[in-house]
Amino acid sequence: MVMVLCTMMAGTAAAQDLRTGYFSDNFLYRHDLNPALDNEDNYYSIPVVGNFNANMTGNFGLEELMHKNPLYPDRSDKKMTSFMNPYLSNPLSGFASGDNKVNGALKETIFSMGFKKWGGYNTVELNVRAQVDVSAPYKLFEFAAYAENKHYEIGDIDLSAQAFTELSFGHSRKVSDKMKVGAKAKLLMGLGDATVKLDGVVADLSDANQWMVKAKAQSDVSMKGFKYLSKTKDYSSKPGTSNHVNDVDLDTPGPSGFGLAVDAGLVYKLTDDVTLSASLLDLGAIVWTNDFRAVNDENTFVFDGFHDVTIGGDSPNVLDDQADKYGDQLLDFANLRDKGDKGARVTGIGTTLNVGAEYVLPTFQMLKIGLLGSTRINGPHSWSEARLSGNISPTDWFDGTLALAVNSYQANVGFLANFHAKKFNFFLGMDCLLGKVSKEFIPLNSNGGISFGFNVKM
Repeated sequence: MVMVLCTMMAGTAAAQDLRTGYFSDNFLYRHDLNPALDNEDNYYSIPVVGNFNANMTGNFGLEELMHKNPLYPDRSDKKMTSFMNPYLSNPLSGFASGDNKVNGALKETIFSMGFKKWGGYNTVELNVRAQVDVSAPYKLFEFAAYAENKHYEIGDIDLSAQAFTELSFGHSRKVSDKMKVGAKAKLLMGLGDATVKLDGVVADLSDANQWMVKAKAQSDVSMKGFKYLSKTKDYSSKPGTSNHVNDVDLDTPGPSGFGLAVDAGLVYKLTDDVTLSASLLDLGAIVWTNDFRAVNDENTFVFDGFHDVTIGGDSPNVLDDQADKYGDQLLDFANLRDKGDKGARVTGIGTTLNVGAEYVLPTFQMLKIGLLGSTRINGPHSWSEARLSGNISPTDWFDGTLALAVNSYQANVGFLANFHAKKFNFFLGMDCLLGKVSKEFIPLNSNGGISFGFNVKM
């Protein structure tokens, strides 16, 4: 259930810019991919709809978690069932053998403008950004599907979500006949950050006399107005009470932290036909005001059966007493306890490295071939991609791009249709074409996205 929820969260939220547009000269938002890539035109965005990006990418999704029910319709009225249904012949066929990941990102440009001044090209932007990342090992799903009598070294499970606003100021200029450089300074205001980690998860069912499950669980949330809601329950086998988290509450959310980030980039024209470029994006961090933490009190739960028990009486091995002992142990292991506010903490926002090479066909200059390598550096949620694109400009008011990409998860196809009349610009693109989607419009394979924008050229 946790994995389904997080996959759906990612879908509603992967980099946050249209990488397919990197080599399109008339794509107004290339400066978000490399601040050294300027525009021929001044522009300003139509508020809220100037540049919208929603993307998700991964190597597992709803089509791995949910399957057609083999018992429908004869023995069940449910058409779909989870991968844990014991009647499925191969429930893990779609999962990756290593880590299974989903990365989702959302970027909404409230306002953007670009203009020539001060010896170069300048940009000012206000964006709202959000990202959701899930990483879970294959062994977790194997254990959930089969739970056989053997030892499972499951590993680490990591769920994270972050939202912030970004006010950026960019400038690019020529430093020689062949080289341009650019940079952006970004002021960040954190809206919320949440991380849930289960480290060193182990399930040992190989011993006929003893079962053991081990994990260290920790939740850290930084958000104004957030608090854990706890339920108090008396221990059955020992004095005292257990206060475990059973819900959360959010009252009057608002600014929860502040930070800084920078982008830097360069473009170098190697020959008349070949141009090289590189950029480093989102190098920075947010300092959050609070860190509301919850952890599990016990890292290990061991069940070694019921021994020398009697039913009732004054014996120390009464069945009810042993059952109470296991129940108290499970209560502390499977539930998180609120540890209060741990004070300020610092988190990164994920850094992206882009390296590009562009070739203009000498005999057909309206066609350009570009190769872009992108690497997202974000701990367990990092990924890399190579994107080969063909860019054509048949008229002075339209250019199009078709791209083929191979990333850490799969191969995909993207496109950009960019209309740039004298006073107006509209673009529509995808870094990954949408396949089948759920009723909630979530890509079943966790790969897809949409980018569009309306802008006025000056």
